Amino acid sequence: MRVGHGFDTHRFSDDPDRPLILGGVRFEGVPGLVGHSDGDAVAHAVTDALLSAAGLGDIGVLFPDTDDKWAGADSLGLLADAVARLGDAGWRVVNADCTVVAEAPRIAPRRDEMQARLSEVIGAPVMVKGKRAEAMGALGRGEGLACWAVALIERQ
Repeated sequence: MRVGHGFDTHRFSDDPDRPLILGGVRFEGVPGLVGHSDGDAVAHAVTDALLSAAGLGDIGVLFPDTDDKWAGADSLGLLADAVARLGDAGWRVVNADCTVVAEAPRIAPRRDEMQARLSEVIGAPVMVKGKRAEAMGALGRGEGLACWAVALIERQ
């Protein structure tokens, strides 16, 4: 068994047409996140945790923001690609856990949807929790959000 840790952060966009997507779920009434792909910080953190556990690099190496191929990419698709790479390397996901730190949006009302979407993609349980930064720093001022993730994998 191996454990991997992932982290991602994005600031909120000024573009009113940019949707906010977290854990593959679209949130209405909140600005989207700046990013080369769809900016899904939750999917990005889980992807990095899985890749790290398997020793397969990280999201920036495999899906660089300098490559136009990944512009606007669906982050659940990137996560699915990472899971396939794990499988090819002889690993399977046991579970993943992630914490989103943001003043908005509230995560709890959409938690079940996020967990279901992520769990479906990785083929294992995913837990999602929302926390606030309590008005401290850039996250507390609502300038963006951050997500930490940890994943457990095992040999197939």
